Amino acid sequence: MKLLLTHIKELLQVRENCPPKLSGKEMKELPTLKNAWVFISHGIIEDYGTMDKMGPHQGFKTLDCSGKTVLPAWCDSHTHIVYAGNREQEFVDRINGLSYQEIAEKGGGIVNSAKKLQQTSEEDLYQQSATRLEEVMCLGTGAIEIKSGYGLTTNAELKMLRVAKKLSEEYPITIKTTFLGAHAIPTEYKGNKDGYLDLLCNEMLPKVAKENLAEYVDIFCEEGYFSVVDMERILSEGKKHKLIPKVHVNQFNSIGGIAAAVKHKALSVDHLEVLTDEDLEALKNTDTMPVALPSCSYFLSIPYTPGRKMIDAGLPLALATDYNPGSTPSGNMNFVIATACIKMRLTPEEAINAATINGAYAMGLSKTHGSITKGKVANLIITKEIPSYGYLPYAFGSDLIDTVIINGKEIS
Repeated sequence: MKLLLTHIKELLQVRENCPPKLSGKEMKELPTLKNAWVFISHGIIEDYGTMDKMGPHQGFKTLDCSGKTVLPAWCDSHTHIVYAGNREQEFVDRINGLSYQEIAEKGGGIVNSAKKLQQTSEEDLYQQSATRLEEVMCLGTGAIEIKSGYGLTTNAELKMLRVAKKLSEEYPITIKTTFLGAHAIPTEYKGNKDGYLDLLCNEMLPKVAKENLAEYVDIFCEEGYFSVVDMERILSEGKKHKLIPKVHVNQFNSIGGIAAAVKHKALSVDHLEVLTDEDLEALKNTDTMPVALPSCSYFLSIPYTPGRKMIDAGLPLALATDYNPGSTPSGNMNFVIATACIKMRLTPEEAINAATINGAYAMGLSKTHGSITKGKVANLIITKEIPSYGYLPYAFGSDLIDTVIINGKEIS
């Protein structure tokens, strides 16, 4: 299929030679073209330019984008959208004064989700997850990472990853999968964390690798969950199975996990709501992408990742949703970008860069996603008529998307 977008008011993130990621002051730059066109052929961005220099094209469908802005689809590098049921009662419990940690201690939290998932059939889990995936695609997400971690048994973790794999096969969106068996300690292993780590390393990881169900391995490195020593063990075992490290870290406490993750060449470190000067230094001049999850901070009323401080220190930054049933029951990247601007003091340019180029990097997709570049996948958002791209985070409660294109095709 060939598609020609014409009379685009402003085409964002236009990069002839797109860098793999953007850091520091680079994130303030968002190259654009006014009165532009984009030609898509067989799911790929074939060409683009300004209307006064548009050459002839044949055998295509044309979309008139007069008054509209076009930009790359969002790259959401941190989600848990394969889950069963919901945790709305815990939401009410928090309103009534219980903390996230207190809810977990009384059997809520991740362990609660694991129990529901274990009791849910693979087909039912697929249908629930497919509904969420369709929703986020319509909200402009064109590439997404899906983690396991709400199974906490071998069969349930494999079930989650098989569902994610089936979603990848059934939908045009690019999906990356992550094994997060070390998300919490199951009830049956309470007081025997080492026993659960043995299960992860000796049974789960080999089976995940044998079925080729994940590209990444992750762990929740936090007080009350898994230590830095635990993290290093899981990441080392994952590498034996050619799984690339990613880490949940510094959500509530700084316990040295960032430096250890960098040492293990983690592709990303995610959350970072609590960040020390030592943590900042550990991230400088590395290949590890810091990922902020501002809608998690919004929902839990915890501190926001200090994005302004990080960018001013010369670091890169990506933005993601953390879509999950307990701490972020939303996959709306548009809200994430607005919240990053409103609460983390990112500029619109920085937020868009963090949600496109840097989000793609955090999924290993720099060469194919995240910018308007010839040869990249044609994943695009066409907005409604808006005054400027600064209106996207400004009008945070409005639906500003007119059309989403994934792999060169309009989705509905």
